[in-house]
Amino acid sequence: MSDFTPRSGWGATLKRVLLDLDARLNDGLWRLAGAAGRAWERLADLADRVQLFGWKRVGAEVASEGMTLGTGGLVVLLMLAIPAFRETDENWRTRGDLSVVFQDRYGNEIGRRGIRLNDSVPLEEFPDHMIKAVLATEDRRFYEHYGIDLIGTLRALMTNARAGGVVQGGSTLTQQLAKNLFLSNERSIERKIKEAFLALWLEARATKNEILKAYLDRAYMGGGAFGAEAASEYYFGKSVRDVTLAEAAMLAGLFKAPTRFAPHVNLPAARGRANVVLDNLVEAGFMTDGQVFGARRNPATPIDRKDEVVPNYYLDYAFEDVKRLVAATPRITDKVLTVRTGLDLTIQRQAELAVESVIRQYGTDYRASQAAVVMMDVDGTMRAIVGGRDYGASQFNRATEAMRQPGSSFKPIVYGTAMREGLINGRSIVVDRPICLGNWCPQNYGRSFSGSTTVTAALVRSINTIPVILTQQMGRGDSRIGRRKIIETARQMGITRPLTDSAPLPIGAAEVSLIELTTAYASFASGGFAVTPHATVEIRNTAGETLWRADRDLPRPRRIFSPELAAEMNAIMVGVVESGTGRRAQVPGVQVGGKTGTTNSYRDALFIGYSSQFVTGVWYGNDDYSPTNRMTGGSLPGMTFSQVMAAGHQGLDPRPIFGLPDRPRPAAPGAPSAAPVPSAGLFERPQVLSRRSLEVLGRIERLLRETSEPARPGPLTSAPDAPGGAVVR
Repeated sequence: MSDFTPRSGWGATLKRVLLDLDARLNDGLWRLAGAAGRAWERLADLADRVQLFGWKRVGAEVASEGMTLGTGGLVVLLMLAIPAFRETDENWRTRGDLSVVFQDRYGNEIGRRGIRLNDSVPLEEFPDHMIKAVLATEDRRFYEHYGIDLIGTLRALMTNARAGGVVQGGSTLTQQLAKNLFLSNERSIERKIKEAFLALWLEARATKNEILKAYLDRAYMGGGAFGAEAASEYYFGKSVRDVTLAEAAMLAGLFKAPTRFAPHVNLPAARGRANVVLDNLVEAGFMTDGQVFGARRNPATPIDRKDEVVPNYYLDYAFEDVKRLVAATPRITDKVLTVRTGLDLTIQRQAELAVESVIRQYGTDYRASQAAVVMMDVDGTMRAIVGGRDYGASQFNRATEAMRQPGSSFKPIVYGTAMREGLINGRSIVVDRPICLGNWCPQNYGRSFSGSTTVTAALVRSINTIPVILTQQMGRGDSRIGRRKIIETARQMGITRPLTDSAPLPIGAAEVSLIELTTAYASFASGGFAVTPHATVEIRNTAGETLWRADRDLPRPRRIFSPELAAEMNAIMVGVVESGTGRRAQVPGVQVGGKTGTTNSYRDALFIGYSSQFVTGVWYGNDDYSPTNRMTGGSLPGMTFSQVMAAGHQGLDPRPIFGLPDRPRPAAPGAPSAAPVPSAGLFERPQVLSRRSLEVLGRIERLLRETSEPARPGPLTSAPDAPGGAVVR
């Protein structure tokens, strides 16, 4: 073994430099270790000399433990705060500053969203009794706390304990504003933690008056009205500047449950709630009994709006749709917009009535308390959205925001992926047999296996093992590769939120939203094209200029399945309804296909289906994820699907689903029929006229008006223009 000897001068120099560096490093580490050892010895000597006894020792131990726990608590608080602060927006004061008037697909106004910029009232112009009524009811210590009121929370807990139920809330006004600005209405511990940190964030960045003003402008107060000014105009036909004490008490009572206490829905409840607000004013010391006596004797009387129905869940989704489009379209700079949507009020009302009637009739038996419905055209235009039973009780939109396991309703995506990979077709033979992936072994509904069967029969009968086997075959023995292909297909079909990659994915274990799953089914109904779900059809400014149009500005549909594959899947899905698990979803005279879905412990039940013109998704379950009483997707969801689709096809010529023969079939003999929904003139589809017909009728109306009015002196003035705008069928 020979030593290496550098032959050049630079080699010797490098060697000396490295040796010098090594020596300096060793010396520095030795000195540092020595200094640390001496410091530790001095600290140990000091600790030996300092000896505490009695209460001093106890105090020192408590202080030491407190510092340790406090440091750990600060670390935990920081971990909890980071997700909350990610929700913030430095431009929160102008956030949501759009003012949008929404119209249905026929051009009729259906509601408003956003801040009404031309109606905003400065805080100093609010009546004193209005401010006091809000603070006495919502947050009496608003000007004393820093976003979180521990004293108020303890008082609420004690009051609720004495009452045996929830009669007083613990959230401060700042916390409620934080929820309205940055968070959803989902009831969870995570949201409450975020809400607390965001309240502190708001208090650090705004004055108390700014927070109070933002709360009064943004809180939902029923009837589609956001903010005290809009609510005052809606309920009393006057500005909030002019409301009386009785009217202010009624408005202040709406913050807790805007639909339950909305005077146009339940006037006795609204007046009862207003009396509670008057009691709060006296109890808080803001007014005396004598000052509120007149308001008790003469309660507020609102404008009669009993017959008005506002599709709030749909409007919430449409408003988010508009905000996204405005942010993505630089040419839209206007803040006051008129938006025509795809909403069909006939279908919307029928869907709401179907949900309510089915839950009232069967909810107790099945232990199901909530439902959601999404209905769209085959091109993705939203016709109706039902996000829950009561918007006032909960603004959480279960159709668009809730993430639930789809169960077997996810299987068509697996079969579609396998067909796209060339692995199977509808006539292929597959074997229903036991299969295990690690410790997980899927079981069929009847806990038995059928052996050889066709792909069509496997999906119609909703066999669980076949999708798992197909996933493994798509990955050539590696299920992970197969699942990645399924996830990519689902993303292309419209499921944009991340899917959890786990072994049970092929049988619907990954959580999805109802609206995205319904959008995915539109890929089959459209003949193989992926569609973009949208509520907005047209956006115009105050000058009537068209700023955005769906048929012009939406991305063009992308083909993801061949026409032959789509036709084959459609044939299988029609078989599910006609002879499989979805018999109750049949619509007399209309050809429909779809798939049921039921999750573990019967927590969720779904039916997703379609005709040649509409795609509809229905979910039933409970907000607290409690199991139902063996409710399947073919029961209440299938029945509701049938009712909603029947309403949607009124007056339409039946057409076959893409790729299938023109032979819509009636309900099969002996198949359970959907529970009838009471019909009334309310659900008759309005007659639709062309634009040319509307213009002719407008001219006739003007002529009749001119001939019936006596001649007047002075210059002639032109009559108003006839109704215009496109009329969509």
